Amino acid sequence: MADVRLTEIRKSFGALEIIKGVDLSIETGEFVVFVGPSGCGKSTLLRMIAGLEDITSGELTIGGNVMNDVDPSKRGIAMVFQSYALYPHMTVRENMGFALRFAGMAKEEIERRVTDAANILELGPLMDRKPKALSGGQRQRVAIGRAIVRNPDVFLFDEPLSNLDAELRVHMRVEIAKLHKTLKSTIVYVTHDQVEAMTLADKIVVLRAGVVEQVGAPLDLYDDPNNTFVAGFIGSPRMNFLKAQVSSVSPGVITVSVANQPDAELTLPATAPGVKVGDDVSIGVRPEHFKAAGEGDADLVVAIDVAEHLGNTSYLYANVSADERIIIEWAQARSATNREKLTVGLSAASSFLFDSAGIRIR
Repeated sequence: MADVRLTEIRKSFGALEIIKGVDLSIETGEFVVFVGPSGCGKSTLLRMIAGLEDITSGELTIGGNVMNDVDPSKRGIAMVFQSYALYPHMTVRENMGFALRFAGMAKEEIERRVTDAANILELGPLMDRKPKALSGGQRQRVAIGRAIVRNPDVFLFDEPLSNLDAELRVHMRVEIAKLHKTLKSTIVYVTHDQVEAMTLADKIVVLRAGVVEQVGAPLDLYDDPNNTFVAGFIGSPRMNFLKAQVSSVSPGVITVSVANQPDAELTLPATAPGVKVGDDVSIGVRPEHFKAAGEGDADLVVAIDVAEHLGNTSYLYANVSADERIIIEWAQARSATNREKLTVGLSAASSFLFDSAGIRIR
């Protein structure tokens, strides 16, 4: 196991800068997930750690050793790709031990490592099968086993569950979490799925356009986002944003009026300098934080577009105005119908305030 340090890491393709000065510390044994939308640079950043992409500038260290110009095979890493990339003519046993045989390792040591990895991943009954006789989840476990046998300092996972169906993804998430607890290895994992990030990570790195927007434990990002991008990306369904305007500013509090809701005013604790009456802001409310009418600090009238009943709860897809749609989690909505008007409560304690640029007002 080893720690990983990125200092002012940049990556450019000609004049186009993809990674824009990333500083990040990954501690020994930590499970870190890079998450963000397609094109944000998360896979590029992972490939730079692996040595599959050159670093334009900055410094990368693994275990305290500078790795900028070190060959990928000598970095002490093992990578699991989105594609399983198994050799179709080899058995599971042969696939898992191939890299070790290629490196000239003794046959007895190869057998020991492959057997240990197979036991961890519960692949014992499958060892003599070829990939065509395996399910998608089994193939992915073989690909992970091929990484385990190398006994790396750092595991790198590049969207390893993208090719699996929804039910199998859930199962494999559990398996990968168990694997981390067993091996206690340093893992860097890339995904665009924030549910994977929330359920697997010790620490999440949220990326947008090659820039780190926020780093923190999953629930810290959920409970305390720095901006509307992080607030909207972390959480499923996403956070709602209501247009509002500052109506008064007092020491320690800001009162805002919700757009298109003349009777809805909300007073939130905030000490942000520079905020003044008349400023456009937005109120962030998570779907589960709406209250019954009269139970919050302000009431909001919405029109239900679609009611999605899931059994234990319902999601109401509603609109505040023609271009302002929100999602409400409502456990008592079994009888809700389309176009029905609904009054819900907003709580200042569970609401977030953001300025016109999307930056959190604290």
